[in-house]
Amino acid sequence: MIDWEEPNGEGCIVSDRITKDGWKVGYMFRETPLDNQPDSGWHFYKGDESDEYSNNPDNFHVFALNTICNYDEDIIPYLHLPVGTRLIRAGNGIFIEDDGSREIVFDRQ
Repeated sequence: MIDWEEPNGEGCIVSDRITKDGWKVGYMFRETPLDNQPDSGWHFYKGDESDEYSNNPDNFHVFALNTICNYDEDIIPYLHLPVGTRLIRAGNGIFIEDDGSREIVFDRQ
């Protein structure tokens, strides 16, 4: 679904709330990719995961970006944004910068 040519690879970390529970991405952020790993730096969450949930590594898995795009095509236009990007779903397939002033819109796949 995407043509990923960035140097580190297309791996990403994804919450089970997306891959197992059927929710679309509500919150996404990009960190510096890990060296010598197929890591894009992207992390995808539903957006309401508690600290307890988020602190359990069994609730997150590594996938290829293309796989997650099959779960939620709305993320595709944002994937080449730089490290440090933090976005929330604002509705109608649109994501905006997370400045803390708006609620995440939750949507089912």
